[in-house]
Amino acid sequence: MPRLALLHTVPALAEALRPRLEAALPGWDFLDLVDASLLADAIRDGGLSAQTRARLATRLQAASTGADAVLVTCSSLGEAADDLASGVSVPVFRIDRGMAQQAVKMGARIGILATLPTTLGPTERLIRDTAAAAGHAVGIGARLCEGAFDRLAAGDRAAHDYMVQASFAELAPHVDVVVLAQASMARALADHAGGPVPVLTSPEPGIAAVAAALNASFPA
Repeated sequence: MPRLALLHTVPALAEALRPRLEAALPGWDFLDLVDASLLADAIRDGGLSAQTRARLATRLQAASTGADAVLVTCSSLGEAADDLASGVSVPVFRIDRGMAQQAVKMGARIGILATLPTTLGPTERLIRDTAAAAGHAVGIGARLCEGAFDRLAAGDRAAHDYMVQASFAELAPHVDVVVLAQASMARALADHAGGPVPVLTSPEPGIAAVAAALNASFPA
């Protein structure tokens, strides 16, 4: 049975993603590895320091042991994971790539909402690179919901959601699609599903893209 190792920085994602993974990759085994300190240190440092990148490289190597592929579920780590993938013996995927691919297909004006600066830059660069690879010209409007992540971490989801909704209301009239740099933001915009401006979050398109690649490489 092939195995996909998942590297998380948010413990709750392991349980939240499992049903989608099992549906998308029947016959696969899954191994969840959690290191919340990687994200905590990135937030503290305003990005990935050399020390954090080195620890991420170690975690990727450990995750690849006995696995056929690795999926990094933290968008703050995705760009560094891409850089480090060549040193890992199995394919390394990032959860937000499928979201970027879908966004580029949906419009030329793409909005990004983030509650952490550590995800805003990597998400914007991913979308620009994805668009360039597809031969599409895109304009990007990026908004940081200042203070929202701190409110969520403090247990005040209502304040977090209000800040995200306010930023969305400012950004949406100027774009064709909005992508959320963190999956934790999705609940705040659940009422906008099916609205005139689509909202994309990483788990569903990310898992679909990973499953398509792995099913092609490991046919049943």
